[in-house]
Amino acid sequence: MLLSGGLDSTTVLAIALAEGLECHCLTVDYGQRHRVELEAARRVADILGAASHRVITLDLRAIGGSALTDDIDVPKDQDPESGEIPITYVPARNTVMLSLLLGLAEVVEADQLFIGANAVDYSGYPDCRPAFLEAFEELAAVATVAGAEHGVQFRVRAPLLDLTKAEIIRQGLELGVDYGLTWSCYDPTPEGLACGHCDSCILRKRGFEEAGVEDPTNYPPQ
Repeated sequence: MLLSGGLDSTTVLAIALAEGLECHCLTVDYGQRHRVELEAARRVADILGAASHRVITLDLRAIGGSALTDDIDVPKDQDPESGEIPITYVPARNTVMLSLLLGLAEVVEADQLFIGANAVDYSGYPDCRPAFLEAFEELAAVATVAGAEHGVQFRVRAPLLDLTKAEIIRQGLELGVDYGLTWSCYDPTPEGLACGHCDSCILRKRGFEEAGVEDPTNYPPQ
């Protein structure tokens, strides 16, 4: 499974573990400006009990085109559900990451690929939509020896796809997730705090408010 160290992917890991699955986690160091999430992923994998955790370095800054990988300001205090795809979209990120995960799945002989994609409380990224996930399953069937030669039917599982952020948080808490381990902010302050104003922070704060649960994130004083 793809593990970013964020709220969604951590919840997905908890869900898979609750199903009794052996979970092999993959984190991608793609040159993201919020590199603190890499350490969060390591914490989450260790504390929740992943069977393995790999970190792959693939520097997407060479491509750029996103506020997360280029010299572009991260938008603040905007409505993440405005319908416009924000500049925090990283071109082809989930396509690249799922391709790496597919390679890992072949090696460890897994047929389920978990991703924390969400099509409800999200910023409109095209690679978080059901059509993309369905298309990737079709690709996996013909792009691998396991699929093309041995008939393995890879499934891309996105258990959070149709949930609101509040529903995700409630489900995670029922599974014992400590969201204090996770990181969501795209643009940390120099002091290492979550900014509280980027798309990801806004969605996270709104989710905890709607869930009626205290957000354990450290934000700058208002």
